[in-house]
Amino acid sequence: MHFKGRMELEHGLKQIDIAPLIDMVFQLLIFFMLTSSFVMQPGIKVNLPKAVTSEAIKYENIEILISAENVAYLNGKVITIGELKTLLKQVSKRKNQTILIKADRHASLGRVVEIWDMARDLGITEINIATNQE
Repeated sequence: MHFKGRMELEHGLKQIDIAPLIDMVFQLLIFFMLTSSFVMQPGIKVNLPKAVTSEAIKYENIEILISAENVAYLNGKVITIGELKTLLKQVSKRKNQTILIKADRHASLGRVVEIWDMARDLGITEINIATNQE
């Protein structure tokens, strides 16, 4: 059995020009890289206030989020003040439990103070407010 050393392409071409193929691959790569950065993750948008003296907290805590519309969230779900009080009663039985309040900079200070006061009234002493460091 005898095989040809070279296979002749149709119409007399001796080689294939792959430069346009490489250009298209790079264009597709750039397109997908740019569009993937614009994909929005679901969540609640909160603009935290800035503080120069803030420090990072490295232990686990309960996060209460307050949006600009003064709606309270716990683990991404809307929670009423009554439900929050019930939860905080259960949490206050644990020793050294901390609460982190993430309030939007346009949220009502009254709502933040209300949640803070409720937690302190139930015996939780470790209450922190989340900020962005400048």
